[in-house]
Amino acid sequence: MNAIEIRNLSKSFRGMYALDGLNMTVPVGAIYGFIGENGSGKSTTEKLICGHLVPNGGSIKLFGRDYRDAGVRARVGALIENTGCFPNSSVWDNLMMQALNLGLENPDEEIQRVLKIVRMEDNARLKFKKCSLGMKQRIGIAMALLGDPALLILDEPINGLDTDGMRIMREILVDITENYGCTVLISSHILGELEKIATHYGIIRQGKMVQEISAKEMEGRCRVFISLKTKDMMKTMSILKAAYGNVRIEDGYIRVYDVEQPEEIVELLLKHGIAVREVKKNRIGLEEYYVELMSGKEGR
Repeated sequence: MNAIEIRNLSKSFRGMYALDGLNMTVPVGAIYGFIGENGSGKSTTEKLICGHLVPNGGSIKLFGRDYRDAGVRARVGALIENTGCFPNSSVWDNLMMQALNLGLENPDEEIQRVLKIVRMEDNARLKFKKCSLGMKQRIGIAMALLGDPALLILDEPINGLDTDGMRIMREILVDITENYGCTVLISSHILGELEKIATHYGIIRQGKMVQEISAKEMEGRCRVFISLKTKDMMKTMSILKAAYGNVRIEDGYIRVYDVEQPEEIVELLLKHGIAVREVKKNRIGLEEYYVELMSGKEGR
């Protein structure tokens, strides 16, 4: 069973389609990175899943049931756009208002549980307006976790965070999936951070799914390259292009693609009297994979 199954989903605003026949599958237990440029339809998709918008066509199933089913709706938590907290109220009071709104039994225990998950148990009495951006995002996640949902939907939760804030957020999301059995759908433009935690990816463009792929599959598809530096970079480029063809200069390094062993490159250059100052083996990451896919270069 999948946590989310979307088939032929469409949504238009004033005659313009934000989603046009979208298909999407999120496995149970995944951290699903939802990727796309601004205006591609990510937020619209998330709002449709949450029932904030009504689709023009298609179907949405959550854990095998129609997304409008009251029983399955209770299993979804979401943080989309902002936390909706009262700035002059404390973290605890904001969570209590949401817990009472949800009609939760034992709200005190539930609030303590979610505060512990998001590393905020020591800040429960702090006023929301005095919290940092990272803390506010974690409070929003805590609110979404009230009631112990099986599916958590997060719209750009790491945007604007500093390095430490992003690290904490990564740890929380991994903890939620591994120790609390929650599936996470997360959209983000910070692909380098998303790559550290996502188990699956969905790449959307102009309201259509371009590709769905697991992190393991993507790693297998991402091309290997050797990056190196020499004293005479232009002469090195000329030699390597003649020998290997697919050679570029990126970030001050020469990249030789689809070559597994750096030793053969070093040996070739030594024959031409060029000593290699630095050499390493790499694999292109999510951001480069995404850019190449969008430009039609993936797989070349």
